[in-house]
Amino acid sequence: MLRGSCLCGGVVFEIHGNVLEIGHCHCSQCRKAYGSAFGTIAVVSRNEFSYVSGTELIASFKATERVTRYHCRNCGSPLPLVEEWDHLVGIPAGLLDNDPQVRPSSHIFVESKAPWWEIQDDLPQHATWPPNQDMNDRARSLKRETNQ
Repeated sequence: MLRGSCLCGGVVFEIHGNVLEIGHCHCSQCRKAYGSAFGTIAVVSRNEFSYVSGTELIASFKATERVTRYHCRNCGSPLPLVEEWDHLVGIPAGLLDNDPQVRPSSHIFVESKAPWWEIQDDLPQHATWPPNQDMNDRARSLKRETNQ
């Protein structure tokens, strides 16, 4: 089991399963939401994710028609992206309190990366989503691989 929490420790969650993938997203929304050159996101199945405490501290902002961004009212930490329409949860990887045993596998949306940041690792880079895959397709395929 993995645990995670916000900076002040008021919001706590658990993952009762495996992290399917970790990736670095360079889209302008992630850069703004995380105040950084990119957001590092751990993807898990929604049915393996639960809040333990602090749900009353969760505030939200409707970023797009489909995506709501969440944060802690006390400390401002970005919180997991849990959408009713999605069977996956995107967790800011810095919130994880223990080692997920998975390492970042790619950079996505590099066409929007910050001009002041140079990617210096050998991970695959994708202008948007990886070819023929969106996040849901990729996570489904990774989950099948993990369960074999």
